[in-house]
Amino acid sequence: MAPNTRFATYFHLHLVSDSTGETLNAMARAACARFNDVLEIEHIYALVRSAPQLERVLKEIAEAPGVVLHTIVDQSLRDALEAGCQKLEMPCFGALDPLVSALSWYLGAPLSTRVGAQYSLDNDYFNRMDALSYALGHDDGQGTQDLQSADVVLVGVSRTSKTPTCIYLAHRGVRAANVPLVSPSEPPISLKTLKGVPVVGLTVSPDRLVQIRRNRLRSLNEGRDSSYVDIDMVRGEIVAARRLFERQGWPVIDVTRRSVEETAAAVINILSGGHGQVEVIG
Repeated sequence: MAPNTRFATYFHLHLVSDSTGETLNAMARAACARFNDVLEIEHIYALVRSAPQLERVLKEIAEAPGVVLHTIVDQSLRDALEAGCQKLEMPCFGALDPLVSALSWYLGAPLSTRVGAQYSLDNDYFNRMDALSYALGHDDGQGTQDLQSADVVLVGVSRTSKTPTCIYLAHRGVRAANVPLVSPSEPPISLKTLKGVPVVGLTVSPDRLVQIRRNRLRSLNEGRDSSYVDIDMVRGEIVAARRLFERQGWPVIDVTRRSVEETAAAVINILSGGHGQVEVIG
């Protein structure tokens, strides 16, 4: 064994929330991702809103010592959680506290004590639900006669993350449709003649696309090779798609090394920065 070999460090991470816990989970994972060779074992406690619930949480925390992060709003529950962790000699942090305190100081405004305030049934919520319904109804070339009502249309060959990106965009309130490019068929006329609605092309490296498609076939217990995973055919599909994007003057995003979240962020950047010819290199 090399003298400086370092094994991965495992630790228990307890995430306590009085709401769905999505915000806390995202923050915790983003923070842990900053450390190499550190692997968290997550213990998630959502909708903790009463003293008996908190007692059960503290009991489970005691059985797996580690770090405790929380987004508890109710002051009495916060105090009880922090006191319990102090007795157990475990670090306990309010994940949003520094940011909320800074905003309160800057705005000169009191804090809200309403649990789950970010999930209120306001116009934004219903807009997101409408966008999700739209994405599902305009997935994989459906509803091409109604693309004019989209906020954006994603176009690309098969397995370029069009559907998951549209779903993610819907959760941001963006009405996104997607249209697949299937060689040798031409894309629908309604797509080429679309006016006033941004169209974004998604591309990917041929090697990566073949790998993704092979994995897809394996998941379907389909072991036969076909033009779907033939590297020359795949390369031809991608070249034809890029030529179409160039002719139409559509912005292009290379998703080869991008997560769905990063692709969606790039789409949103294009939407906010104009709809000209933009090449977003992955």
